[in-house]
Amino acid sequence: MRRGQLVLVAAALVAVALAPVVLSYLQLGYHGDVRATADYDDPTTDARRVLDRAVATAQSGVAGEYSWSRRADAVARVRSELEPRLDRLRTSRVVSGTVHAVTYNGTVAEAWRTVHCPGGPDRQFGACVVDRGVVVQARTGRTHVVGVGFDLTTTTPRGETNVTVFVRPVGDRHERS
Repeated sequence: MRRGQLVLVAAALVAVALAPVVLSYLQLGYHGDVRATADYDDPTTDARRVLDRAVATAQSGVAGEYSWSRRADAVARVRSELEPRLDRLRTSRVVSGTVHAVTYNGTVAEAWRTVHCPGGPDRQFGACVVDRGVVVQARTGRTHVVGVGFDLTTTTPRGETNVTVFVRPVGDRHERS
């Protein structure tokens, strides 16, 4: 019986000791990571989603439509189809104080091509080429858009965020060689 009473007293002491900690936590309203809360809207993440959709849409209009010898025309069409979407992204949230600057990045596109489009006799598809930030690949003699490199700068009242991204069309996410 004495041991049971001792355990009960110890439990009561622990509960009394933790009560101020719990009350303090509830009163302070601590948020470990503001970006993790549902009410924080990350404009860079939103812009990245816009780029994902824009590249997928632009790529779908070009997929297999151009011969490999006309790949420069395919890249021009992709960039032409992307431009209105990029313009909307650049101006979409100016009123709320958010500005997106988007430019093509041929360096990140070339880095991606070097790693993911190796040469050699065992590759499944043809060569990859970077043209004005767009990576295209020869597949059965036709031009396919593999991805686009971008620099994205987001400026908000909270500060500025710079990211470099390589966006692959949704239907082309698995690795190609």
